[in-house]
Amino acid sequence: MIATVRRAHGLEGSIKVPGDKSISHRALILGAIASGESTVQGLSTGADVRSTASCLQALGAEIEEGKVHGHGMRGLRAAARPLDCGNSGTTMRLLAGLLSAQDFESELIGDESLSKRPMDRVVKPLREMGARAEWPPLRVGGEKQLHGIEYAPPVPSAQVKSAVLLAGLYAAGTTAVVESVRTRDHTEVMLGAMGANVAVDGMRVAVESAERLQPLHLHVPGDISAAAFWMVAGGLVRGSDLRLLGVGVNPSRTAFADLLTSIGFRIDRANARFEAHEPVADLRIRPTSEMRQLHVEHDQAAQMIDELPVLAVAATQASGTSVISGAAELRVKESDRLYAMEEGLRAMGADITASEDGWVINGPRYLEGARVNSAGDHRVAMALAVAAMIADGTTEIEGAECVDISYPDFFDDLESLS
Repeated sequence: MIATVRRAHGLEGSIKVPGDKSISHRALILGAIASGESTVQGLSTGADVRSTASCLQALGAEIEEGKVHGHGMRGLRAAARPLDCGNSGTTMRLLAGLLSAQDFESELIGDESLSKRPMDRVVKPLREMGARAEWPPLRVGGEKQLHGIEYAPPVPSAQVKSAVLLAGLYAAGTTAVVESVRTRDHTEVMLGAMGANVAVDGMRVAVESAERLQPLHLHVPGDISAAAFWMVAGGLVRGSDLRLLGVGVNPSRTAFADLLTSIGFRIDRANARFEAHEPVADLRIRPTSEMRQLHVEHDQAAQMIDELPVLAVAATQASGTSVISGAAELRVKESDRLYAMEEGLRAMGADITASEDGWVINGPRYLEGARVNSAGDHRVAMALAVAAMIADGTTEIEGAECVDISYPDFFDDLESLS
């Protein structure tokens, strides 16, 4: 699919972005091992979350519209065939943690892109816990008793942290993850709400083995990573006045919005509330009058890793030289996002150079429409669409169907706001 995007002349209106992808994955997985029926409204409709639901159903979980029927900590059964995680690294890594503690072996597979992503990051700590785990291909589980460990991930990753904590629910003793950079905390928040013995002490998160988890009852807030595209678009497109309704503003996820505000973006919160222990607010986005250059380094990059492609778009319009570093992780996402964004933005006239772990971007630069390639990566496709909204002429984005991974209605929402 080729998406055609033209310069926007004011984005106006209110939208609800898709349900938070990270929370949706975790709600399904934890609901599947709860004792009783969980109700989960507002799940992400993206392909990644559908992959998680499909894998859980293959393991015997009952998932209907808005309901997950949990059969307890030992209620899953061996799948008849390898579990297809599609393009979802979250599905593969979190299920690896959960399934490593089961008394049957599971094999987890994915598409070509996922098959190239580093899964040794979860295999190593799971082996340290005594689990059977190997990769490639990724196989976990079998007749082995797990024991708790204290693990310090060498690369900050909420997925790895969550995998270890999920395995820790079945392990003897205490399982702890000690982070160098605080990553999103949805797993520990949700486990606490379900009655698990979870302790957070600074950068250390610990969990004890659990006999049962209480069912969940939650409405999934809007995904702030999806909202990030509209934050940048609303700030750059003159005459815009956007309202993003019911967005999750968990402090472990707001580093990107805070950075935009610090360089001149106008992002206001209203109607703040809590839903299922998660903070939620409506966001109002209006154009910035002047945007300062930005500098992002390792710790900050880890806190907004999914938002960095669209941050690169914002940097093309900032005065001066912007430097984004500490983001080597972008080279092993659904695509090499450092290269893909350099290639796409350069084609549109940006002064951007990729480094080993980020970009150097000189701005502001006048952008022109061009034919660009998504590299099959949903975040690249949407970031380039935001660039197209401020570029003269018409931009054609090849492979735009990949937005289905996280935000199937992205281009429909763009049309409704234009």
